[in-house]
Amino acid sequence: MTALTTAFPHPPGPPIPNAHTRDDAVRLGEAVEFVRRQDSAALLSLLLPGLNGLELRAMADRCRFAHAGLLVFPADLPALYAEFAALGLTADDPQPSVVVRDRLAARHRRDAADLDVGILRPAVAGPEGEHRAVEVFALAVPAGSDLADIAGHERERDHEAHLAFEVDRPDPLVLRGMCATFVRHGAVADGGGYNPHEDGTVFYFTAPADSKAGYRRLEIYARGDHRQVLAPHLEDYQQRQPAETLLRLLTGAWTTQALAACAQLRLAEALDTADDVGLEPAVLAETVGADPQNLATLLRYLVMLGVAEEDGGRFRLTGLGTLLRADARGSMRPLALMYGGPFYQSFALLTQAVRTGLTGFEQLYGENHFDYFARHPELAVRFDQSMAASARMFDPLPGHPVIALADSAATPRTVVDIAGGTGELLRCLLTARPNLRGMLLERPHVVESARGAFAAAGLADRCTFRSGDFADVPGGGDVYILSRVLHDWDDEKCEEILRYCADAMPAEADLLIVERLLPADGSPSLATAWDLHMMCNVGGRERRTDHYARLLGSAGLHLVDTAPLPLGASVLHARKQ
Repeated sequence: MTALTTAFPHPPGPPIPNAHTRDDAVRLGEAVEFVRRQDSAALLSLLLPGLNGLELRAMADRCRFAHAGLLVFPADLPALYAEFAALGLTADDPQPSVVVRDRLAARHRRDAADLDVGILRPAVAGPEGEHRAVEVFALAVPAGSDLADIAGHERERDHEAHLAFEVDRPDPLVLRGMCATFVRHGAVADGGGYNPHEDGTVFYFTAPADSKAGYRRLEIYARGDHRQVLAPHLEDYQQRQPAETLLRLLTGAWTTQALAACAQLRLAEALDTADDVGLEPAVLAETVGADPQNLATLLRYLVMLGVAEEDGGRFRLTGLGTLLRADARGSMRPLALMYGGPFYQSFALLTQAVRTGLTGFEQLYGENHFDYFARHPELAVRFDQSMAASARMFDPLPGHPVIALADSAATPRTVVDIAGGTGELLRCLLTARPNLRGMLLERPHVVESARGAFAAAGLADRCTFRSGDFADVPGGGDVYILSRVLHDWDDEKCEEILRYCADAMPAEADLLIVERLLPADGSPSLATAWDLHMMCNVGGRERRTDHYARLLGSAGLHLVDTAPLPLGASVLHARKQ
């Protein structure tokens, strides 16, 4: 690993092209602009909306807005200095960050000694010329580093993004009063520490739920060693954290049902008709047919989830909430209805599934979900729609393996989508590349739905449809696709499906398998969550890459390579041995 704090002398060299660096540059630029605009008293009132006039004046007299902080992951220090220069910033050599290093180590179960986190504080002038800074925590992640997963996780969640207020003339009484005021108005202790390298003490808080500042975390910074004041702050955090964390996990079912209720009531559609002023619960209740008081309770919970936002008792839909609209591109409304409906009910039998080896779905409904849905057409349609709800997984971006294969041939190539539902992936590919032709193999009732979808997309003349099962995989294709199929089945059935594919594939054909892969190191992943779902509700499982390689080998195929896709998925490329 490259150390930020020791390896790179000034002056910085030219920036190293890197997609992660560009992502960090945008985040850094936004933080700089925020610091330049804010007034300390106004920002305090946004962070703690419950402050009265006297409290606000007392707080503003004792502390000032000092910086906005973020964690970045440059390829090396010269690349970071180049980003600073592009924003008109300069910075001294980094100092070690003990607090952030230890927080990262705890979150990602890594040895703190492997995480060389540095702090840099390039100066930024406030609106009246006040001396401020952007506090940049930096961890070097060179190309190919094993820290790339940490960088991706942290960029997505921005755990270390925060606003900081520095206390003028700190003494124990002032610091205790500041901490008490923050807590009294809804902020929650979120750790902290003393940094001996700069002789400063930091008190971290989670912002109140009604904060309007746009940052989830904030801190009080005091020069000097104030660990005596810090101790009760950390004790409160440590005592609260395990119980609160578990409590939040235990209420996960409430989130599922709140989103399902939003979908069932078509609340997203009603909210999306609101202008910038928003709509009151009474108006929304009349539109969706609900009790106004109970709907207001649901709306407040949806605001907490980020699905809606509230201003003055009126509610609006957010960008996240738009995905619950039935007509949104990549709508996830069918998923909300499935996960809050049949699969939610069968998940109640998870304990029995673990004990008996039988799926919860079969124990509840008396048959597997394929047969049950086939006898309930409305559920069959919803299930097919839920499979298509992951459309973003199939966005044909540059470098997509199927697109690369299609581009490698001047003559038209035929893509065979096996058990591809209504053909969401196949339609994406045919739309992206006119030199492709398609064939969809599916159950009869699904084929009929797919015909309509391809006709509506203007692709009916470039795709043929075949009703059948896995034994009917057609020959003569150039590219064969199994998208989220193998995870439905046990190993024996997977080997059978792969043998059918191998028997049908010409010698030079390619097989692409789209699945979520279980991480080899046990790190958190969507695949781990889906593995539980498949076990309880479907009877299948998610697998690691080496597991799929063994299944392919048993069918006379070999794994060529893998590539990541959106939504936590991957594509495995296989060919005949």
